[in-house]
Formats: sequence, structure tokens, C-alpha cells
Amino acid sequence: MSIQADLPDLNVWVSLASTAHQHHAPAVSYWEQQASESILFCEITALGLVRLVSQPKLMGSAVKSTAEASAILKAFCAQPGVGMAEPEHDGWEIFHAILCSTELPARHCTDAYLAALAIANGCRLVSFDRGFKRFAGLEWLQLKP
Repeated sequence: MSIQADLPDLNVWVSLASTAHQHHAPAVSYWEQQASESILFCEITALGLVRLVSQPKLMGSAVKSTAEASAILKAFCAQPGVGMAEPEHDGWEIFHAILCSTELPARHCTDAYLAALAIANGCRLVSFDRGFKRFAGLEWLQLKP
């Protein structure tokens, strides 16, 4: 199956959104040098971006209001090739198969869903998280911090 698009994990979007983030430079390097022509948010990553960049404990002095966080999301989606995923397949069957095939800790359920969505739709998942290697059949790019 050929890769149709990149589906960045939330950690990539947050790193791109904040110049103060410790992984901003490698995230920008991915964006400029390795990104697919189509880069997609899904509901989970879009909501997560707005939620996290407006969290003072996470963002410190770079914290944004929810209106500013919404503007960041809109600005990303206005970039050429960036949009919201309209999946051909919802990935639920793959998601449930992942959950039933292994003893997956609850904290990895969102990762399992993102992996299933990427697998079902022929996307490459992009993340700083090494843990995506656990998902068989997933095409993924691990970014180096």
C-alpha cells in the first residue's frame, strides 16, 4: 500500500506550534524535509493541540488562550496540503484487533487508535514516541529529538 498522507501524532503538532518547545527544531526539520504532500489532523490530534497549547503547566510562558489555540489550528489547516482527515475507513476493527491481540496499557489506547486509523487509511504516522513500533503493519516515521 502506498502512503497517502502523513498523520502526525500530537507531540509533533505541539512541537511545531511552539518555538519554545524542546523538539521544535526537529519537528520543523520533518515539516520542511520529510513531510508527505498531504499532512492530516484527525479529531484527536486537533482537539489535543488546542487543549495542550492552552495548558499553563505544559506551555509555561508560551501558553495560549483557547481562542489563540484555535487560531493556531486554523493556521496549520490553511497551509498547503494540510487538512482534517476524512478517513475512508474509521479503523475501529483494527483498533479492536490491536486491543485484543496484546496486553496494552490503558495509557496507550489513544496511540492504538491513531495507529489503527493510519493503517486503515494508508497513512504514515509521524511521532517522537518510540512506542509506535509495537503496532504491526504500521508505517511510521520516528522523529529524533
